[in-house]
Amino acid sequence: MVELLSRIQFAFTITFHFIYPPLSIGLSLALIFMEGMYLKTKNPIWEKITRFWVKVFALTFALGVATGIPLQFSLGTNWARYSRFVGDVFGSLLGAEGFFAFLIEAGFLGVLLFGWNRVSPKIHFLSTFFVAFGAHFSAIWIVSTNSWMQAPSGYQLVKQGNETIAKVTNWLDMFLSPTNLSHLTHVLLACWLTGAFLIISVAAYYLLRDRHLEFAKKSMKIGLLISGSCVLLQLVSADNLARKTANHNPEKLAAFEGVYKTTPSTPIYILGWVNSEEQKVYGLRLPGVLSFLVYRSFTKPVPGLDQFPQDQWPWVAAVFQTYHLMVMMWVLMVIGSAAGIYYWVRNRWKMRPIFLWFMIVSVAFPQIANIAGWYSSCMGRQPWIVYKLLKTKDAFSANLTVGQIVGSLTMFVIMYLLFFALFLVLLNRKIQNGPEVIEEELPYRDVYKDKEEKKKK
Repeated sequence: MVELLSRIQFAFTITFHFIYPPLSIGLSLALIFMEGMYLKTKNPIWEKITRFWVKVFALTFALGVATGIPLQFSLGTNWARYSRFVGDVFGSLLGAEGFFAFLIEAGFLGVLLFGWNRVSPKIHFLSTFFVAFGAHFSAIWIVSTNSWMQAPSGYQLVKQGNETIAKVTNWLDMFLSPTNLSHLTHVLLACWLTGAFLIISVAAYYLLRDRHLEFAKKSMKIGLLISGSCVLLQLVSADNLARKTANHNPEKLAAFEGVYKTTPSTPIYILGWVNSEEQKVYGLRLPGVLSFLVYRSFTKPVPGLDQFPQDQWPWVAAVFQTYHLMVMMWVLMVIGSAAGIYYWVRNRWKMRPIFLWFMIVSVAFPQIANIAGWYSSCMGRQPWIVYKLLKTKDAFSANLTVGQIVGSLTMFVIMYLLFFALFLVLLNRKIQNGPEVIEEELPYRDVYKDKEEKKKK
């Protein structure tokens, strides 16, 4: 029960935390395009757009930090044996994330937020770039940590007292674990999609309400530019990651598609339902497609779960459904991006209300895909918390009681739900107020124009 509750607590906290970092990473990329367009065109509308989304970015950044701190503490409180096992490996990765990436992002964030009238436009744009760089740099360390758990490398097992721990033997091999670059590409594309669809959603809302039309059109174009590119790149990334998973985590791939028995022309399922007792999947399938995706052959069999001990199978039904939920969200993002680009090319911004409502709710598609993908990846690794090295049942803190975890879980539920409610309230208030620049606030371009004129006098 202690193990189960510890897993539920970590799953709950990571679910709510993971709402915010993909948004901040995705928005930081968009801010580079937005402010870059202002520097290039000197059109005040781009300054207005940048100012609006900077404030939204700051909100996501603040809540990402607030909800992320408890996760690192939980590794010591709830997963002490796991922390001892991987401490040498994760010490440098998580330490680098906190020291280097967060330092860069937080350091330049002040200039990004408050430097409009205090630094030159080019310096302000440079701060935008470094904030975006810090956000992406942070993702590199976090994803590297998770990727090492999927395919450990660059380590050796050594005895330390009565325990066995993993010691780093080659830092670069540890950092560049076999699946790391594939995971990183997949996650960053997902983050960019998350930010893009928030922009698309807000722009669609303004178009539906016939408000801030110029702002909405240009914001929509930035969102569609990013989403249209990333949904295609995500397909390539997913193909690459699936092949890596087949090589390094074959049980996980089998669970993704419910492959219980190894057979030629292994199918993929578009929709399906897993019968765990009969070890069968019922649904709409495409024969041979999984074989082709993994081996580029329609007949070569993909290893099924029958090739592995049953006590090392993941929870197939849950992994299958979360994985296919992620894929379904990707399909919806493709539809939204394609339709939006169609209207853009035809310059038809008077869209049907039903389509605008689809674009408004599309903000949830990448969020659901992110969480479902994270769940399917981590549950697909079970029963291992570190693949083939440490099982989850051997990783939690042995001295915890059920009452202690129930108490902390209750506290986290209340706290994280309040954070989420605060996020929605503040974001909605910002959207309702709109992107208008306060009249008393002198645009930073005019500040430097005035300074130059004073110098000439």
